[in-house]
Amino acid sequence: MFGRYGDTPYRVVRWCHALSAWQCERVTETVPAQWLPLPDVAERLDVSISKVHQMVRDGSLLAVRRDGVLRVPAELVANRTVLKHLPGVITLLHDAGYNDEECLRWLYATDETLPGYPAAALGGDKATEVKRRAQALGF
Repeated sequence: MFGRYGDTPYRVVRWCHALSAWQCERVTETVPAQWLPLPDVAERLDVSISKVHQMVRDGSLLAVRRDGVLRVPAELVANRTVLKHLPGVITLLHDAGYNDEECLRWLYATDETLPGYPAAALGGDKATEVKRRAQALGF
């Protein structure tokens, strides 16, 4: 999936070329403050665990393995629903060739031009900008 360009993976080079050079230097990776195992997500959303697994398979929800357990960043599940724009952004990132782990890294990459990082911006008025940036990764 990743090729090499010197010592840099192609995806990083491609992503950095899509942004201006100053943006690439400022982007750093953060991690979600809280993780929820899938049974807790099911309880929070008031759905069955099977439905949560289906949401993950469909790309409506992002889950990655941490300590051998599938977990979801807690802030992606807000007020008994998944963040409104999350499924669309996940689809755009998957279309750009990102796997779930890479999607998570992208959503939690600190960017000073957004209020913090894309996952936090999805819940606010910058959601359209996050979607635009995710869409641009496919080109």
